[in-house]
Amino acid sequence: MINLTAEEKTSELRARVFDAAKKYFAQEFRTPSFVPGKTFIPVSGKVLDETDLVSLLDASLDLWLTSGRFTSEFEKSFAAFFGSPASLLVNSGSSANLLALSALTSKSLTNRLCEGDEVITCATGFPTTINPIFQNGLVPVFVDVSLPTYQIDTTQLEAALSSRTRAIMVAHTLGNPFQVSSLLAFAKKHDLWVIEDNCDSVGSRFEGKLTGTFGHLATVSFYPAHHMTMGEGGSVLVNELRLKKILESFRDWGRDCWCDTGKSNTCGKRFDWKLGDLPEGYDHKYTYSHIGYNLKSTDLQASLGLSQLKKLPGFIEARRKNFNRLKSGFKAFEDFFILPEETAGAEASWFGFPLTLRESAPFSRNDLIRFLTSAKIDTRLLFGGNLTRQPAYAEEKFRVVGDLKYSDIVMERSFWIGVYPGLTAPMIDYVIDSFAQFLRRPS
Repeated sequence: MINLTAEEKTSELRARVFDAAKKYFAQEFRTPSFVPGKTFIPVSGKVLDETDLVSLLDASLDLWLTSGRFTSEFEKSFAAFFGSPASLLVNSGSSANLLALSALTSKSLTNRLCEGDEVITCATGFPTTINPIFQNGLVPVFVDVSLPTYQIDTTQLEAALSSRTRAIMVAHTLGNPFQVSSLLAFAKKHDLWVIEDNCDSVGSRFEGKLTGTFGHLATVSFYPAHHMTMGEGGSVLVNELRLKKILESFRDWGRDCWCDTGKSNTCGKRFDWKLGDLPEGYDHKYTYSHIGYNLKSTDLQASLGLSQLKKLPGFIEARRKNFNRLKSGFKAFEDFFILPEETAGAEASWFGFPLTLRESAPFSRNDLIRFLTSAKIDTRLLFGGNLTRQPAYAEEKFRVVGDLKYSDIVMERSFWIGVYPGLTAPMIDYVIDSFAQFLRRPS
């Protein structure tokens, strides 16, 4: 009889749990056959397999309920995917946006953002790209969107400039990169901070380089709708390393200490500091240099992220393939729709397939969406449309460049359908056929 060590017994028990989990997944999560008109076709969703379940169980068996070894491994691996110096895991993409912008208000920066400073952004998109601007007492300056790329109109940047302009915070909407070269040239000319909201765009490239690597900071979301998922979760990509400690402080309650969760005295002088008006030797773990938050994630989220990261290249390829299949099929419908186009110089990792009804279309967006809903095809509007018209900002201070004509068009006539990796070729073909059916109906 072989006598196993305690470590060997633990390893064997884990292996049994993982084997059972694989069998459970195969039994409980089989993909049903697609039945046109009966199987629901979502715009987005998680794509999981047995390795994701095993990874979650691996973390859960540690009973370490906050950030730990999986978090540390994920942050290193995710940064390596982009070739960035570092990444910080947080509890959502929205928190990533809040953290990234808040870090630029740090008093340790000589060119920090101060209350009343202006941040140039795009008038269309998701609210939490711009909410941190308001939340930090800054003033957003809204620039119009361009069609058919659905990206910020960089020709308006000079018109947006004022003596208070300090930063640009803008998204690569729906996975299509904005015109990076012209935006960066403008930012460099005027010495502006740049934050890329890369939540929709993991795997997109501009002139061969991954989006998320151009700005001083970039943000990513791991919500189930996005390119890979942790359920909830997000990340800040740190492309200027001097910001890393500031970001960690704002993420971790505002503390000055940089010890990992569950560790102490990394600096070697925990009780030897003299900071602020605190007594000399005050515990560094309870010394705060910023007015921060607790935006940390858990090791369960990170464990899922690690298994998803291995599949990310395949997810990106599937999104592009699904987009191209839709684009080919929709060429027959160009009399009715403005079809999406990649930004010049870009290779998009599409989040969705956006469509804008032409002004001459003999039907309304709502009529079409109701038809698609009845055909079990889900749709979404382009997030908040013209954000300046949202009730949340009715009493907030902001500036607008021009008349935001195209932002209004997006608000009134645009929507998008799915391209996510869970969609199969028969599903995509059914979507195209359903649009053709609608367009053949008598006016």
